[in-house]
Amino acid sequence: MSPISSKTYLCLCLLLSVKKGESLILDFGPLMRLRRRRQCFPSCSSLHRVDEDEIYWRQKKGDEELEWSHSSTHVISQLTQCFANAMVGPRSWVGGLFNRSGNKRNEKFLDYPLNPLQEQRLQRFQERLQVPFDETRPDHQEALKALWHAAFPNIALKGLISEQWKEMGWQGPNPSTDFRGCGYISLENLLFFSRTYPASFHRLLFKQDGRRSAWEYPFAVAGINVSFMLIQMLDLCSVKPRCLPGINFVKLLGEDEEAFDVLYCIAFEMMDAQWLAMHASYMEFNEVLQVTRTQLERELSLEDVNRIQDLPAYNLLYQ
Repeated sequence: MSPISSKTYLCLCLLLSVKKGESLILDFGPLMRLRRRRQCFPSCSSLHRVDEDEIYWRQKKGDEELEWSHSSTHVISQLTQCFANAMVGPRSWVGGLFNRSGNKRNEKFLDYPLNPLQEQRLQRFQERLQVPFDETRPDHQEALKALWHAAFPNIALKGLISEQWKEMGWQGPNPSTDFRGCGYISLENLLFFSRTYPASFHRLLFKQDGRRSAWEYPFAVAGINVSFMLIQMLDLCSVKPRCLPGINFVKLLGEDEEAFDVLYCIAFEMMDAQWLAMHASYMEFNEVLQVTRTQLERELSLEDVNRIQDLPAYNLLYQ
């Protein structure tokens, strides 16, 4: 199968008739007021260029009403902190976000059988989920250093606590504080991405595709959110997933023990493609992530997906 571009992929997404999004009102008091109402995707009755989709979003931008207070260092600092809290806040808050939109669990899925290999791999994966990030563990420290070297091979890291980490999109000089919402697996996911698909990893890290917002999503923190979204979407904290995408994922896991890590890379690419199509700025990150989740759920529910490579979005890793 030949590679497809992010634009071509997004057009294929439109043909799957992604459902309309809900109205959203965000209110940050005196700092900023943002009110808007729009669809996640325009209707698509025939194949059309995604450039038209981008025109659609630009026109929709005209419906938005933004009232910014006077620009100042203090205001920008407050806004950045507000965004950071929204993206990687306490587990209970982030979990609540996805539980509200969450999976519809059908009772008929509760008693489906797992073969011995699927059961073994699911259990092994769930053990990974229980590992918190520990900045005192040498192997966790080495993993962080390896991630830095993969991202910036020609720049020496000054220390595990350094202002340099902000260049990768961590909240502050100590990236270990950002793992509280998802644990060590989110670092493993980023490291797998950097080693397995380095061209894709660097393309997203350095925002090399498309016309970008002046207020871009921070790469590393976004990566943690993608890990968390997948775990919630697939219901992987249950003894057995109780939703169709999760059940189908376990089948993929039986075929490839790295299925979750590869799915993470695909989801990150999908999120970035949606970001570009929606001309989003970072206050819209949660909306972009929700649209990504909806599309990924649809792909994981397709009957002809028997391997992770069968997902339509897989080719985004090789564009």
